Amino acid sequence: MISVITGASAGIGEAAAVELARRGQQVVLVGRDPAKVAGVADRVKAVSGAVPDTFTCDYTSLEDVRGLGAELLSRYPRIDVLVNNAGVMTTERTLTRDGFETMIQVNHLAPFLLTNLLLDRVAGRVITTSSRAGKTGRLDPSDLNRERRRWSGWLQYGDSKQAGALFTVELARRLTGTGASATCFHPGVIKTEFAAKTFMMWMVKNIPGMGQTVEQGASTMVHLATHPDGVAHSGRYFAKSAPATVPTGMSDPTLARALWDASAAAVALPGEA
Repeated sequence: MISVITGASAGIGEAAAVELARRGQQVVLVGRDPAKVAGVADRVKAVSGAVPDTFTCDYTSLEDVRGLGAELLSRYPRIDVLVNNAGVMTTERTLTRDGFETMIQVNHLAPFLLTNLLLDRVAGRVITTSSRAGKTGRLDPSDLNRERRRWSGWLQYGDSKQAGALFTVELARRLTGTGASATCFHPGVIKTEFAAKTFMMWMVKNIPGMGQTVEQGASTMVHLATHPDGVAHSGRYFAKSAPATVPTGMSDPTLARALWDASAAAVALPGEA
């Protein structure tokens, strides 16, 4: 079983990769930092005895994402699990070289593009790391960059994680009848370097009892990659390895389709308006 995991160079992506390899899956590691990806590859080899394939990709470049997609297509005739886990949170408003706000591109547009490039090869499950922060999202498909609305790093982060849930809803609809499934999940509040410059994450890392370990955070990802729930509840959002209720803004099929169409236009997806 081949499982491609993005954001696998640290945090819950690393922890999930090691655990899935321990369970016998052939994991494919994708990360931005070659040295960190190599370090995770060593951990995977230690538990599985096999050297995993590794790829580097910078999600702030859609050209890089297209290159990654081409490499994966050339290497694997079948992908059993695709985990869209790479993500970023920043309180500074910056634009990528493609002209999109950084969080909406890294957290949504890049995985949206990669998934669509690989969709004909994904024979099993697509899993996207969302967040309960998506419950605060007020996504406007016509204003993904928040150019016409008040800017806040946490508001935009919420929008980007709301997008991950809505992407899952529409993807699940499109996968109906194919045998493949799509789910998303909240990993919990994890003690990692993610959003390290924010006061909230400083508290999580330094106040006892506030944060979980990366292994705890990766547990729902592993559950969705291995348990029948990952197929039985296509289109659903999970928390603590179980389907969870979310606001309409994270589950509305009409909004999900509007986001899909806006995203397809943004990344110039072939065959989409």
